[in-house]
Amino acid sequence: MDFKESYFKKVDLLPLLRDMKRIIIDVYGRVQGVFFRATTRKKARKWGLSGYVKNMSDGSVHIEAEGPQEKLENLLEFAHKGPSFANVKNVESSYEEASNEFNGFNVRY
Repeated sequence: MDFKESYFKKVDLLPLLRDMKRIIIDVYGRVQGVFFRATTRKKARKWGLSGYVKNMSDGSVHIEAEGPQEKLENLLEFAHKGPSFANVKNVESSYEEASNEFNGFNVRY
């Protein structure tokens, strides 16, 4: 058992650490210029997620986020709708193991 695992076990957070996942989401449609990134950042921070959201050159929005599975599902549900001015046509997503590389949730340019 490494230090991180023993520490989290002591404070009974080990189940949370094991529940951490990473989701990668690509959102297509009218998703740029409609506050998609800002709204995604606000919601992700509210749900305690880390990662980023970024406009892509093909007009899509790319999201990578880490956190508990339940909160990532909230983010995925939001991605299917987007903010009120968005018109989401398609969403592609996949899950991976969390890498813990992110500090907070930010917009990347």
